[in-house]
Amino acid sequence: MTDTAVTDTAVLRQRAPDQGQEPAPPRAGGVLAGLLRTARPRQWIKNVLVVAAPAAAGELFSVHALGRLALVFVLFTACASAVYLVNDARDADADRAHPVKRHRPVAAGQVPVPLAHAVGGTLGVLAPAAAAWLCPAPVAALLTAYLVMQLAYCVSLKHVLVVDLAVVTTGFLMRAMVGGLALGIPLSRWFLITTGFGALFMVAAKRYSEAVQMAGKEGATRPLLTEYTTGYLRFVWQLAAGVAVLGYCLWAMEEGGVPHASVLPWRQLSMVAFVLAVLRYAVFADRGTAGEPEDVVLRDRALALIGVVWLAMYGLAVANW
Repeated sequence: MTDTAVTDTAVLRQRAPDQGQEPAPPRAGGVLAGLLRTARPRQWIKNVLVVAAPAAAGELFSVHALGRLALVFVLFTACASAVYLVNDARDADADRAHPVKRHRPVAAGQVPVPLAHAVGGTLGVLAPAAAAWLCPAPVAALLTAYLVMQLAYCVSLKHVLVVDLAVVTTGFLMRAMVGGLALGIPLSRWFLITTGFGALFMVAAKRYSEAVQMAGKEGATRPLLTEYTTGYLRFVWQLAAGVAVLGYCLWAMEEGGVPHASVLPWRQLSMVAFVLAVLRYAVFADRGTAGEPEDVVLRDRALALIGVVWLAMYGLAVANW
């Protein structure tokens, strides 16, 4: 073998990853950063739903309301983060076989599994306890129910057909309900119908997209997706979208006998923006590219603009301008 060949071989060996070696112990800074990543900061945007009911009732802008809602947002975020930590600790082995999830801090070895369990368990105990001390009893009860339901989902319910969709959808609905419970605001039936089926629409669209993208890839998807058919998931998100639109339109057209002096019928006009938003979101669902709802909204400027217009109309309707 020539000297050049020997040198090239040595260089290749230096560049090649060591297959049989254990990863180096993570540094403290790396562990803290990994814990933060495991808590899914990007998912915290979902907890903004806690302001939905107070905003719909026009009781959002007061010091008391903002302070109470900020507290509820933090407590709900702590509960959700506890679930993410426990889930990633339980699924570490399975995540290592996934092309994307293998980069999660726990699966990658950045965060030790026992530490993820410990931090998740601590948050899971402290958040409901703080809610019981600082918030009305219904809020503490709902947070506790959310935590128990989501942990049950991590352990077994995510492997049960249809129930997995119902649990994730209920999690969104609980977020939307908790703000009203925190401020003692009655929850409208139309609000619950629209929010519940709107959440089911996005959840089923995400599952449908996962099923389409991961079809035929061994070890690259959650086992339950192989039991759903794309036709069934398409039926679910189309059904949910239709019911959400119907519920919203019934709310918008129902005056309830309350006189208004607004310049334009903003509540009725907001139906246009709402329907356009659903139709635009359905484009991504139909293509099989509807991932996390916040990612879909933030990456599509047209959908984001429609959302802003809808919020403006909704706000004008609530303010009766």
